[in-house]
Amino acid sequence: MTQTSDILCIGSVLWDVIGRSASHMRQGSDVPGRITRLPGGVAMNIAMTLARFGMRPTLLTAIGRDAEGDELIRACTQMGMCTDHIYRSEDLPTDRYMAVEGANGLIAAIADAHSLEAAGAKILRPMLDGPLGSAAAPHAGPVALDGNLTLSLLEEIAHSPAFALADLRVAPASPGKAERLLPFVRQGRATLYVNLEEAGLLCQTEFTDSASAAQALLKRGAQRVLVTDGGRSASEGDADRLITQTPPAVLVTRVTGAGDTFMAAHIAAEAQGADRDQALSRALHAAATYVSGETPL
Repeated sequence: MTQTSDILCIGSVLWDVIGRSASHMRQGSDVPGRITRLPGGVAMNIAMTLARFGMRPTLLTAIGRDAEGDELIRACTQMGMCTDHIYRSEDLPTDRYMAVEGANGLIAAIADAHSLEAAGAKILRPMLDGPLGSAAAPHAGPVALDGNLTLSLLEEIAHSPAFALADLRVAPASPGKAERLLPFVRQGRATLYVNLEEAGLLCQTEFTDSASAAQALLKRGAQRVLVTDGGRSASEGDADRLITQTPPAVLVTRVTGAGDTFMAAHIAAEAQGADRDQALSRALHAAATYVSGETPL
């Protein structure tokens, strides 16, 4: 890895197509609003926030050799990310994500990450036997990993000697993919970033607050967890300590990418030497700034 790269971001890098309306919406609503297309995906959202906080992320993902893929690579490079190790497929299209948001939150979303899933372990070649590391010489730096990878590939990462020394930070891509994080819970490896619903899916129960969810995940074997619960609370814990804080109250104008912003801000804060209380507080403030419609810096 180049000397100027601070963290590996592994997972989905795609185009986000987001429709937003100031109106409350329900199934079948047809309302005015704005439709935007921006670089997105869990790994990309994390990398963008890390870049805004002064870090240089290296991306490991799958992007097609199509016009959309070329445009996406250019966008990543312009934002200061290293794209040298991205797997470029000749026959797989660049992935996309589509969401509709109203004044009452996320209405519906579809993640088309089939190319990333089809590429599988090919995206990890630079870490498994390449310039970023190998089983004999594991990468020892921070790694942000998202749950858009297949369960079998996440299982492989959880057990792989090539990741044995990495500071793994893992988040599910969505509640529907939360159970893909179970290998990291069982192995007691990685810091997990989940919301209350995702924590419930991992523990096969329902929680009413972030602290109880964090404690349950730790009891099931997780090494370290951060559990968010919207504007109500967030808890960070390991075997030694559990911290709970309340995020700032803000007017919510967008929600897609809020969890990724929280995770990236927390990673950046710790990289800059913040203690656990400070890192959680900075992450919550960054996420609150993001959902209010501003750029978290």
